[in-house]
Amino acid sequence: MRIVFDGDHGIDDAVATLFLLGRADVDVVAIGTVHGNAHADQAASNALQLIAAAGRSGIPVAVGAARPLVQPADVTGLVHGLDGLGGQAVPHRDGLVAVSAAEQLVQLARAEPGELTVVATGPLTNIALALLLEPRLPALLQRLVVMGGAVEHPGNITAVAEANVAMDPEAAALVLAAGFPLTLVPLDTTMDIWWTAADIARIAAHGTPLTDLVTRVLGHYLEFYAVQGGGGGCPLHDPSAAVVAVDPSVVTRSIAVPVGVELAPGRTRGMLLVDRRPFVTPDPAAAVAEVVLAADRDAVTGQLLEVLLR
Repeated sequence: MRIVFDGDHGIDDAVATLFLLGRADVDVVAIGTVHGNAHADQAASNALQLIAAAGRSGIPVAVGAARPLVQPADVTGLVHGLDGLGGQAVPHRDGLVAVSAAEQLVQLARAEPGELTVVATGPLTNIALALLLEPRLPALLQRLVVMGGAVEHPGNITAVAEANVAMDPEAAALVLAAGFPLTLVPLDTTMDIWWTAADIARIAAHGTPLTDLVTRVLGHYLEFYAVQGGGGGCPLHDPSAAVVAVDPSVVTRSIAVPVGVELAPGRTRGMLLVDRRPFVTPDPAAAVAEVVLAADRDAVTGQLLEVLLR
C-alpha cells in the first residue's frame, strides 16, 4: 500500500506515523503537515524527527496550511504540549521540500492515479486546498481515510464537535462533499481503543531507542488523560485510523451514509452531520462515506504494539 500521510503531528499522530513507517507492507510516499496539535512548521520538524527515529530516510515532508480556511488557528498545546510531542521535539529540517503539502499531494496523485491512499489525522485544510488545486483529486486517489468527527459519541472540543473537524469546519465540509472514496474514523471508534497501563509498561520496558522515545512522548499525553480518569492509559485516535487504512478487517461496525459539517456560528459549529434517516431516499449525487463506528480493540492495539516492539 502506498500512503501519503497528512497530519498535525502531535503525540497520537506520532504513533500513527511510526506504525506506518514500520509496516513492511506499507510504503509511506510522502508526509504533509497541517496546523492543529502543533503549528504546521513544527509538525514538519516532528515528522522528520520520527522518520529519523524509525531509521528511515528519503521520505519528503511538506509544510502545509498554517491556519484554517476561514477561522483563526487554535494551537493550545494542552493535550500534546506546545511542540506537539510532549516536550520531546528536537529540531529537524533535512528532508523538507519546497512545495506546500497541498501541492505535493496534487503532484503525487497526478503522477500515480488510482495508486495512493491518503491518511489524514489532522484538520483537513491541506486536503481541501489540494481539492481546489485539482478538482479531479477524488478520482485520482485510491482512498482517503480520515480520523475525525463524532456520530453517537460526544465531541472532544465541544459538546458535539471533534477537534480535527472543528479546527477547520469549512475544509472538512468541502472534503466530505467532494466524492472521495472515503473512510471516516470518528470518536465513536477511537474512544473505545486504548492502550492500557499494562500496554504502556510493555513499551517502556522494551528498551530500544525508538520505544524510549515513544515512552517519553507519551508521558504528556498520559498526564492529560489521567486527569480525565484514564487509569494509566490513553486513547489511540490517529493510530486507529492508520490501522483501519492498512487493515480494514479490524472494522466490526460501519455504515455508508452521507456526511456533512455544521458551519453556522454557535454551539453546534463543527458538528458532524450524519443522515441516517431510513425513510429518506438518498440523493444519488450525494457523497457517501464509510463511517466506522466500531473496531476490534485487541486487533488494533495488537498491531500497533507488534510494529513498535518488533
